[in-house]
Amino acid sequence: MPNVIWLSPSPRDAMKRTALILGTIVVIAAVGWFVSRPEPLAVSIVSVDRGPVSATVSNTRAGTVDACRRAGLSPASGGQIVVLPIVDGDEVEAGELLLELWNEDLRAQVRLAERDAIAANSRAEEFCVIADFARREANRLTMLLEDGLASEDDTDRAVGNAESRAAACTAARDGGRVAAAQVEVATAALARTQLYAPFSGVIAEINGEIGEFVTPSPVGIPTPPTVDLIDSSCLYISAPIDEVDAPAVKAGLPARISLDAFSDRTFSGHVRRVAPYVLDVERQARTVEIEAEIDDPDRGDLLPGYSADVEVLLASEENAIRIPTSVIVDNNQVYVLDDATGVIELREIEVGISNWEFTAVTGGLSVGEQIVSSIDREGVEDGASARPE
Repeated sequence: MPNVIWLSPSPRDAMKRTALILGTIVVIAAVGWFVSRPEPLAVSIVSVDRGPVSATVSNTRAGTVDACRRAGLSPASGGQIVVLPIVDGDEVEAGELLLELWNEDLRAQVRLAERDAIAANSRAEEFCVIADFARREANRLTMLLEDGLASEDDTDRAVGNAESRAAACTAARDGGRVAAAQVEVATAALARTQLYAPFSGVIAEINGEIGEFVTPSPVGIPTPPTVDLIDSSCLYISAPIDEVDAPAVKAGLPARISLDAFSDRTFSGHVRRVAPYVLDVERQARTVEIEAEIDDPDRGDLLPGYSADVEVLLASEENAIRIPTSVIVDNNQVYVLDDATGVIELREIEVGISNWEFTAVTGGLSVGEQIVSSIDREGVEDGASARPE
């Protein structure tokens, strides 16, 4: 058996071999980490910028466009319609005849009352002429009595007759006034069969036709009006505001009004009234009714009855540092993506006025920083690796 000679490595060779082994391990570990590392999470981002921000409150349920003046009109008495000069959609002026019931009997009573008044005035004129003659006769006899040319008895009879005739003249004139009042009574009864427009507007609806009978509503039983008249020259929106937001809403505040019928535009307006009471229309949903008037003179074909939404402007900043309200977590935190490291940071911020679209930032962010907007995406958390979509 040949002799085998084992040579021990030198300390320097041993150190080189150990370093080589360690380097190999590090390289293998690095390659393994690189191969197995998780892919950065793809997230949506928005940039912090400057722009206008408004603090607003909005209605909780759809509001309604109403006319400042709208009247459901019906004749004061019942009867058969004989005159109906209007149709739905007509524009009428204040004082214009809208409807008339059969009233020939009342017209005859008016004519009779007018003739009675004429006769009463004629009788009063007759009595007053006789009274004037009797007064002159009494004056004449009184003067003759002073000269001793008339008897005292004749003079007394003449004076008494003059006073009697004067009283008859006064009574006849009072009778003429009574006859004139009778004309007014008959005319008022006739007017109860006629319906006139109390203001200028548009005929929205007519419930009746020529020849049909209309009757006044029984006590406690509402019936549809014969004529629905709308003054569309002044329109406002009635809308409910949640009781939590109501204390901040005051008359005179500016408002933005949007309508489903005009989805491509909004109308400027202002709050004209805040109801001094709370409505309990639905269980656990208490609201305060507000009225907002449209200021925009170009209202297009805006009609009463449209549904509308009212956004009341409580405060505003024209050049605020702002972010979308939807990216805020727990009221005062946002996920910030660091461009250099690609790491998400959960950062606390200070916020100012806000609405459903934008929130003003008063501290904690700078213009240009990247904010994660896809906050509901799985994996979005503090310290996560991410990249913009």
